[in-house]
Amino acid sequence: MPPTTGPRRRADAERSIARIIAAARKSLSVNPDASIDDIAKAAAVGRMTLYGHFPNRAELVDAALTDALRSGDETLADVDLNGNARDALTQLLDSSWSLVAESTALLIAAQATLPEERIRELHTGHAVRVEGLIRRGQREGVFRTDLPITWLVNLVHYILNGAAAEVRAGRMPADDAAHIVTTTVQSTLAPPRDHPER
Repeated sequence: MPPTTGPRRRADAERSIARIIAAARKSLSVNPDASIDDIAKAAAVGRMTLYGHFPNRAELVDAALTDALRSGDETLADVDLNGNARDALTQLLDSSWSLVAESTALLIAAQATLPEERIRELHTGHAVRVEGLIRRGQREGVFRTDLPITWLVNLVHYILNGAAAEVRAGRMPADDAAHIVTTTVQSTLAPPRDHPER
């Protein structure tokens, strides 16, 4: 029988890559320190096969985070952001929190492996969505306009990931996190006049 070549060989390689990335996402989401051997075992492939597609752990972590964020972006794209900007933000935060909670360990692995610039680049889609919503809320008069928009967008990111870290450390009940995140973000974005006098 002649060796497998052409489209079939490529299809086999693509399936192998998909299996490795899925295993990396699962392994790193459980243990951010998961090794290449751990991931190869979870993917049911040999080290040589894994290294044939991903020459080092950083490239594999990058691929896993990219895939997770792509899936998350597809989920967030379905969130109804019509109507009042504050209500829309609550909807977006609820959906975002569930995704962040699932991928906290994966993000920890990425932060320990990838440059901060790369992580920010991979989160661009979510940042653009949040920025658009905040700008709309500013036009509606329900979000503050006295601070830079980039800072406000980053605050949402920090609060989400900070809450995930607190849950992971056992300092915040997981069942309370979504409410705490939403309350904190909404309070932070509220116009100064909406904050109670000290």
